[in-house]
Amino acid sequence: MYSYADRLRAVELYIRLGKRLNGTIRQLGYPTKNALRGWYREYVQHLDLRIQPVARAPKFSESQKQAALEHYRTHDRCISATMRALGYPGRGTLTAWVREAFPETRTSMVGRSWRPAYPAAVKPAGVIGLCSGDESAGRRCTTGKTSYSVMRLLPP
Repeated sequence: MYSYADRLRAVELYIRLGKRLNGTIRQLGYPTKNALRGWYREYVQHLDLRIQPVARAPKFSESQKQAALEHYRTHDRCISATMRALGYPGRGTLTAWVREAFPETRTSMVGRSWRPAYPAAVKPAGVIGLCSGDESAGRRCTTGKTSYSVMRLLPP
């Protein structure tokens, strides 16, 4: 964000240089060409720049938000199904609403949440079998005698 003085200086220089974008940006080192165009447009319309940025109106009404949260709650708490059924909002917006309304759903799980537990007796046997050269690492992992995570820890 640029201060009011910085924006006003940029617009005045832009006008003084004959509305040359690149010359203004090169001389000041800021802003982008689109920002400068917007500041100039605002300056021409109001003969001044706004001191504070104008807050944008919310895209969705409170009733739309509540309808989306209700659909999410009653339909297996599935974000994709809610978006598909209602046609709004985007995934990021709906996720933010859900996290705000249902704080217990902050953690999401993708894939398996558990690893197969190998008994303590199986792990050393697998390592000994591999190191002695009886079986290859791939064969031991596919037969379930040793997990791949144990095999990764062994030196080559």
